[in-house]
Amino acid sequence: MTPDEAARATPEPSRATREPARADPEPARAARDAARAAREAAESVAVRVQELRDISEFRAASRLFNEIWQPDPDNPPVTVELMKAFTHAGNYVSGAYDERDQLVGASVGFLAAPPGQALHSHVTGAAHKGAGFALKLHQRAWALERGIDRITWTYDPLVRRNAYFNLVKLGARPEQYLPEFYGAMADAINAGDESDRALAVWRLSDPRVVRAAAGETITAEVPADAVPGILEKGDRPLLGPCDGRVVLVAVPGDIEGLRTADPAAALDWRHAVRQVLGGLMRDGARVTGFDQGRYIVER
Repeated sequence: MTPDEAARATPEPSRATREPARADPEPARAARDAARAAREAAESVAVRVQELRDISEFRAASRLFNEIWQPDPDNPPVTVELMKAFTHAGNYVSGAYDERDQLVGASVGFLAAPPGQALHSHVTGAAHKGAGFALKLHQRAWALERGIDRITWTYDPLVRRNAYFNLVKLGARPEQYLPEFYGAMADAINAGDESDRALAVWRLSDPRVVRAAAGETITAEVPADAVPGILEKGDRPLLGPCDGRVVLVAVPGDIEGLRTADPAAALDWRHAVRQVLGGLMRDGARVTGFDQGRYIVER
């Protein structure tokens, strides 16, 4: 007998003793809605997302991360032992499996400050279209079920597709600019560049995030009075005025390819975005959207 069937089989109390119906608590409803959105996202791309528990699963996740980032062998994104310790301590490690039961994505996060309110997503990688979105929605559902209301992670603000995914697909917002956050990085994606990062904050019950979890693209209007703080001119950044109420900060179409083809141009982009986007955020401006390869920054 299922729990629902058991409830239906229980004799109903008399009218005199029946308690009035109570409203469904909002956090419980939000967690259920998030779990449903996560299932639907996974089913739509034919993957199954689950928490990882066994050493063999952690080894598979480590291999996947190494295939994606091709790091220095002495400095992997996360070790098997650390994943085991994280899960044992109640943190988040999950994997996405395709129809052949092959691991095609994984995500690792740990509880962060303020205690009980935040999860920091350390690394998420996917090698299957749509698996990254499914993993993030699973992570969101996991957090809401535990009363956690925000997830943070760092990303390279120069990588246009990551900015689009974080701001437009997920509804997260960068809230801090972190120069040289990781120091020198010796992997196939980041080698030769400086490791500036933006701290994305995903406020899980924000209406914008709820709409994104339902599959809505989170677009933002570019005001008519916006000024171009950085323009893309060929492969180089072109600095413009930053004195408007709204400043548009362009990022290159393919910074990863540019690091190989023209390292000097890639470094120009790094320093320009650090100066303009980093400077605006340091002075209290907010990133409110991402449109056509440009951050929309409002004072």
